Amino acid sequence: MSAEYLAFHPNPKTPDITLPAGAVDAHCHVFGPAAKFPFAPTRTYTPVDAPKEKLRELNDHLGFERAVIVQASCHGTDNAALVDALEWGKGLYRGIAMVKPEVSDEELKRLDAAGVRGSRFNFVKHLGSDAALAALESLSKRYGALGWHVVIYFDTEKIHELAPIIEKVPVPVVIDHMGRVDPALGLEQPGMKLLEGLLEARKDIRVKVSGSERLSHDGPPFADCVEQARHLVETFPDQVLWGTDWPHPNMKKWVPDDGQLVDLLGQIAPTPDLLKKLVVDNPMRLYWPDEV
Repeated sequence: MSAEYLAFHPNPKTPDITLPAGAVDAHCHVFGPAAKFPFAPTRTYTPVDAPKEKLRELNDHLGFERAVIVQASCHGTDNAALVDALEWGKGLYRGIAMVKPEVSDEELKRLDAAGVRGSRFNFVKHLGSDAALAALESLSKRYGALGWHVVIYFDTEKIHELAPIIEKVPVPVVIDHMGRVDPALGLEQPGMKLLEGLLEARKDIRVKVSGSERLSHDGPPFADCVEQARHLVETFPDQVLWGTDWPHPNMKKWVPDDGQLVDLLGQIAPTPDLLKKLVVDNPMRLYWPDEV
């Protein structure tokens, strides 16, 4: 593991709140094990092994029945660990891959059969160079036939450049981690207003209200991020998702306790109806539409 980064919490608390039946952790990762699934030579960080068995153990501990596993940049476009976890999950996991612009139709179909339902495009400094806008355009045009969507992760200053592009993406879009808006700047900051504009413009654009541990200035229990997350949940209740982001790659300041993160949902989605939409109804409609 990269020396400057922290490993995931070894013993997360049992959450004080009980999640509704069928809850989905809509953003998490599997890393390695590196001996079986080597990390990409071009990676910007080396994580600690976080295999599928540890993810299942954590999901059971927290009260999640299902999960959406997002391919992380440390594995690059080699989705072998992701596909292995999806097949092992026997239908309880869905995946978001990372693919090359020239990926074949056959490979997309193989990923789809394994449970992949979209691909991710990174525009975040600490993950290396930006994804190619040309790739976003060309790949998204191919995803409609598969019923896939795109996941876009960007630093908040990028939203001015990306918003007009996102509006024109021909398939559904999921924006990671609240668009990384700064909780210290309040609800009137330009990034939040542009994010709201995207959600208002298209009902098939969604946002994950996760990432409090990344955006917080105050640290655990990350309460300074509640205002912006709750605002998005209350304003766009059918367009929000949430995930733990386990095993929390690239954390330097603190190790988030996943049980504590789940407890924060009591403030982010403060009614039973909002909580059910956030962790059951919305992810099920997007990732398991045939079961809704």
